[in-house]
Amino acid sequence: MEGLTPNALAYLAAGIGAGVAVVGCGAGIGRLGASAMDGIARQPQSAALVQTAMIIAAALIEGATLFALVICIILAFK
Repeated sequence: MEGLTPNALAYLAAGIGAGVAVVGCGAGIGRLGASAMDGIARQPQSAALVQTAMIIAAALIEGATLFALVICIILAFK
């Protein structure tokens, strides 16, 4: 690759990695929410338990995504 510097390639890789992390997070939380709503629709009496578990799982997914984004930023500016 003639016109690209190694630093430009690091920025490109960090951007792609951050994009993949965010898309994965969105898909995971979307699937989690859909499953939780399905579970609540089937058994409305357990809505509080399902909602609590959903919020905890969503926080874990977002934490992993934040970790991936920080790694991408660190690798870009290394």
